[in-house]
Amino acid sequence: MYKILVVDDEEKIREVVKEYGEFQGHQVFQAEDGIEAVKMCRDNDFNIIVMDIMMPRLDGFSAVKEIRKFSNTPVIMLSARGEEYDKLFGFELGVDDYLTKPFSPKELMARVNAIISRDKGRENISELTFKGLTIDLDGRNVYVDGEKVDMTPKEYELLVYLAKNKNRALTREQLLKDIWGYDFYGDDRTIDTHIKMLRSNLGAYRDYVVTLRGVGYKFEAEKE
Repeated sequence: MYKILVVDDEEKIREVVKEYGEFQGHQVFQAEDGIEAVKMCRDNDFNIIVMDIMMPRLDGFSAVKEIRKFSNTPVIMLSARGEEYDKLFGFELGVDDYLTKPFSPKELMARVNAIISRDKGRENISELTFKGLTIDLDGRNVYVDGEKVDMTPKEYELLVYLAKNKNRALTREQLLKDIWGYDFYGDDRTIDTHIKMLRSNLGAYRDYVVTLRGVGYKFEAEKE
């Protein structure tokens, strides 16, 4: 059973998500704006947040920005707009997925289940170290030459996936499917954008992420 927080100023949408979520045996909590959502996230541990963008008082992007200051709970954004800029901005904030209205409740729940199940069954390894790059798997932190680096949840997951599959050629399609957890029907430039942000955060170790022209990416580094 998962604890799902659905945040939307439209009561009908909240009720539909609640109905489908509870049908699958989950607990569904509701917030009608970003301010209420931030307060609820401070007081509760949710497995996932379904967040609308356009809301009164505090919009979804601003709410995610506040929540990311103290929590890495996965977030699926809902929006009536489907512009690429909105999606990329959301990913930069640490959003895990993006669904454009109108949406299928069944598809939404499939994505919820995929994102949460993706985080289960992780290898029982506490740390990955490659020279001055350290990935703390227990704490979900990354250190470059001893300094903690701020990464979005998706950047972190991308780095961990690449590192655990080091020296393997990984296609963009494979990265989208395995990290996002479902068949991605959007533009695979999403991966390129996240790789660019990841390399920027890796600093001197940016070259560990190698571009394979016409294929995808590969992580090349020796473990310590």
